[in-house]
Amino acid sequence: MNATPETTLPRERQQLILERLGRDGKVVAADLAHEFRVSEDSIRRDLRDLASQGLCRRVYGGALLMQHVAPLDERHRERSELKRALARVAAGLVGEGQILFVDAGSTNTALAKALPENRALTVVTNAPDVAMAVLGRPGFEVILLGGHVDARIGGAIGSRTVRHAQDIRADLCFPGVCALDPERGLWTYDEEETVFKQAIIEASGETVAIATPDKLVASATHHTAPVTAIAHLVVSADTDAAVVARYRAAGVAVHM
Repeated sequence: MNATPETTLPRERQQLILERLGRDGKVVAADLAHEFRVSEDSIRRDLRDLASQGLCRRVYGGALLMQHVAPLDERHRERSELKRALARVAAGLVGEGQILFVDAGSTNTALAKALPENRALTVVTNAPDVAMAVLGRPGFEVILLGGHVDARIGGAIGSRTVRHAQDIRADLCFPGVCALDPERGLWTYDEEETVFKQAIIEASGETVAIATPDKLVASATHHTAPVTAIAHLVVSADTDAAVVARYRAAGVAVHM
């Protein structure tokens, strides 16, 4: 688009905002107002129009990209080879005899399948898929957290699940990753899912985040944990070096 900030009409401005959302996952109204040399009221109207079309979600001070969460079976098929490769790296962080919280999600199901046998591991999970991936294999004990299973995320969430998780202490926690930000940390789309992730992070010695490239510099609606809560980050070998450097600067051990 050839329009400059000084000449943009509302429709052009909204298209530029959409492009920024697609690139960064979020926009800040004050920054946009400065860039386009218009009032924050004008930007808020733009964001209101975009939100009414289902193109973004308005939050305090700006907006987030509206994300479509695919059904779990579809997510299992997406980037399956990449997820298996990440899972193998993450499994290498697990020590013998450890207790693991493994959250729901397609990448964490791949992790469960990659966990080594005959290592006296205890897998605590809210996800039937994760439990089935280790059930019956030698060297595993499985604890399936109770509660209402949300078909969209593939795991149990809610107060009962959280209470059960709070009664357990784990060595490592693998929360499902919706979005990560090297400045702010872990983000989630669902409020109840956020509370569950916070509970298992709090109940664990260390937290390991496994992230595909699209989730590494992104935001969602609910801030879940600061970047300082993440001890280890597992990413693909071709991840942008500048992105890796930002996480390492925040004190996160990055594994490829």
